[in-house]
Amino acid sequence: MNIAVIGAGTMGNGIAHVFAMNGHNVNLCDISEEALDKALETIKSNLWRMVAKEKITEEIHDNSLKNITTYTDIKDAVQGADLVIEAASESEEIKLQLFKIIDEHAPEACILASNTSSISITKIASATDRPEQVIGMHFMNPVPIMKLVEVIRGYKTSDETTKEVIALSEKIGKIAVEVNDYPGFIANRILMPMINESIFALYQGVAGVKEIDSIMKLGMAHPMGPLELADFIGLDVCKAILDVLYEGYGEAKYAPCPLLVNMVQAGNMGKKSGEGFYDYSEHRKAEVVASNFK
Repeated sequence: MNIAVIGAGTMGNGIAHVFAMNGHNVNLCDISEEALDKALETIKSNLWRMVAKEKITEEIHDNSLKNITTYTDIKDAVQGADLVIEAASESEEIKLQLFKIIDEHAPEACILASNTSSISITKIASATDRPEQVIGMHFMNPVPIMKLVEVIRGYKTSDETTKEVIALSEKIGKIAVEVNDYPGFIANRILMPMINESIFALYQGVAGVKEIDSIMKLGMAHPMGPLELADFIGLDVCKAILDVLYEGYGEAKYAPCPLLVNMVQAGNMGKKSGEGFYDYSEHRKAEVVASNFK
């Protein structure tokens, strides 16, 4: 099967990795050559890590890399694709523009999927002439490790498209869970208010960063505390998802905490920027940032 992945960031390279490792031809597309080079290095590194842990053979490693072709032109990348998965920035405007272009150049029978974590699949599908073939495939990060794919049906997504995407997800070793198209779907509708409430607890001085994360890890058996997880996801992404939830439902519980808003405006996006609730610089690996967080 021919897969086109649009966007070579953290999610895009992870999606490309998984499909290529399972024998699919993957066209990985990004407007930045630098991003594509970085994505390939990440995929190589992650594949070697799997070889070292004896999860795959060196032959699978080599074949996986051979299965990936990079592109900077989206029109070329989607030609001949059976499935296009968009994994660009979590911006409605960007996704609508991309889907319009993808729809114009992808084969007629091609399924168009978005890895969006919160934006309406129905709205995305409205930018195309094939809404019945538009669906959400929300992978979890890190994609090669996490089993879940949240499969989101838009208002006009067909049963055939849904069944095909669920079957394909299972063939690449994932567990597909079907949900309907409402703001935040299920994963982020539940996760983001928990993260937001954790930030409010910090903002109001109830407890510190390590204390909040320790309570959730030790008391609730979470593998990662909510503030550490927010850093890992990206604080800008967390805010964007909360904005979608707040706009979609109009309920105060979804409004981003003022501390989160301030941190994003200050450029403290979490792990990817080097600083969030923790400091990720080389000399201070994941130490709590020296700040009163107010």
